[in-house]
Amino acid sequence: FTSFLHLPGNSEEVAPPLQQNFMIPKKEINVVSDMAKWKRSQAYADYMGFILTLNEGIRGKKLTCEYKVSEPIEKLVALLNTLDRWIDETPPVDQPSRFGNKAFRTWYAKLDQEAEKLVATVIPKHLADAAPEVAVYLKESVGNSTRIDYGTGHEAAFAAFLCCLCKIGVLRVDDQMAIVFKVFNRYLEVMRKLQKTYRMEPAGSQGVWGLDDFQFLPFIWGSSQLIDHPNLEPRHFVDEKVVNENHKDFMFLECILFITEMKTGPFAEHSNQLWNISAVPSWSKVNQGLIRMYKAECLEKFPVIQHFKFGSLLPIQPVTS
Repeated sequence: FTSFLHLPGNSEEVAPPLQQNFMIPKKEINVVSDMAKWKRSQAYADYMGFILTLNEGIRGKKLTCEYKVSEPIEKLVALLNTLDRWIDETPPVDQPSRFGNKAFRTWYAKLDQEAEKLVATVIPKHLADAAPEVAVYLKESVGNSTRIDYGTGHEAAFAAFLCCLCKIGVLRVDDQMAIVFKVFNRYLEVMRKLQKTYRMEPAGSQGVWGLDDFQFLPFIWGSSQLIDHPNLEPRHFVDEKVVNENHKDFMFLECILFITEMKTGPFAEHSNQLWNISAVPSWSKVNQGLIRMYKAECLEKFPVIQHFKFGSLLPIQPVTS
């Protein structure tokens, strides 16, 4: 296949992959020593390549700028709107514990049941066989229904879901900006609503020492958006007025706004890592630092990656190219 990861600028029609044998993705990282397999895998190379391609593609661009919106992008937004509507149809239940509202399990059961059908609405008929494989990543991307928690491993599953859609040619190189600004941004809105509505626990959060309780990617991509901004510097994101005036244009500031809505007390205390980052002189330094931190704190952590699933599109096999 011609993946846009390796061919920036190539948006010609891509022939459907020939005789691809799709499969239901499964866990492959069972013990800590398996982490070496993950780092050498085609899946890791493609996943990281995808994250970095998008990081470049949105550099210096506002959420509100003009970009192409293809039919698959529209369909993905419609899919996320459906998940959002299901939250409205599944109000939280009265229960003794404050966190982890059990209504989330009802909401999740619906997704579990409908995921393949939802994915089938996004992919063309000749690729229908891919739906069961791709749908697994969608189901993994919304949190854990047993623990009623959500964290960066779930977020990674959504990025993997989008990466798979690129690998089968549903999303293309000229969809880059829409993937982040329209689809991923809508995903974040729905996840924030889930987190608030069902009071989800942060999965594997390092509390005050982590970057954020729930997300990581919007800080990476959001810092890329701000590279070379004429007047917004990293030190400005801890300024409430700056955040209120600019959050609709920049993902990073939208994340900061959500944190300040959810947490009380001085920013330096509840979000110490971000506070430290606000002292970094430039957004490009912030961006590079966050990419390194993402690899170390998320992708190279066994508790996160043990849940990652591997199939034909994101294979555990070592990198070939």
